[in-house]
Formats: sequence, structure tokens, C-alpha cells
Amino acid sequence: MQVGDDKSFDDINVTPMVDLYLVLLLIFIIMTTAGVQGVKVKLPKASTAAVKKLDMPKMQAITVNSEGKFALNTIPVGLAELETKLAALKKETPIIIRGDGATQFQSIMEALDVVNRLNFTEPVGIVAAPPK
Repeated sequence: MQVGDDKSFDDINVTPMVDLYLVLLLIFIIMTTAGVQGVKVKLPKASTAAVKKLDMPKMQAITVNSEGKFALNTIPVGLAELETKLAALKKETPIIIRGDGATQFQSIMEALDVVNRLNFTEPVGIVAAPPK
């Protein structure tokens, strides 16, 4: 084959199209993982008998991190502010408490005391990681 050949190519170069698809896939992956929100805590392990699924709507989650700080539905709050915000809710609202495995039990008890003082009618759940 010489340089000045007038032969036509029978191939279609799909490399730019594959590059475009990979870029779009990467953007999709980044955007979907960026949409996940929450306060990260390392949950303690529980036995299989203690694991129950809570399929209740509009549940309020109180999270206690490893430093003993509180968050209500991913929003950091103090103990007094937690009580004020919970008092504004309906008393039939399900409450769960998520505590980091390294959290002092006193912080979790303070959150339980707040819920108990407000007389919520639904039982309070304490979240633990399922066993492996």
C-alpha cells in the first residue's frame, strides 16, 4: 500500500463513541453516589434474633456519633434542640436511635430520656448492624 492510495476504509472507528459512553457512565455514577446523604456511624453488631425490619413511613432517626454528638435526620442538633424538634412532631411518629459502636451508652440514654419525656406512642427502635 502506497501513501497516495485511493483505497477506501471499510471499518468504522467507534473509539470516540465508546469514550463518550464511558464519560457519560462515569458522570452517572458520580451523580448517583453524590445524592446519598446521611451521617456515617459504625453500627454495633446484634444477634439474628434482635434484627427486625421497620417498614414504617416517615420515621425520625436520632443518630449519636462516636463523639456523643446528636443528629436528627442528618441535621446536627444539641440535646435541648433535639427535644424541641421532637416535641413539634406527632406523638405517633416512629423513632429510631442509631448509635456508633464507640459511643458511650450515656449519650444514647440521654436520647432515650428525651423520647420518653415526650410520651411518644410508637415504640422506639435501636438500630444495630445485622450479623455477618
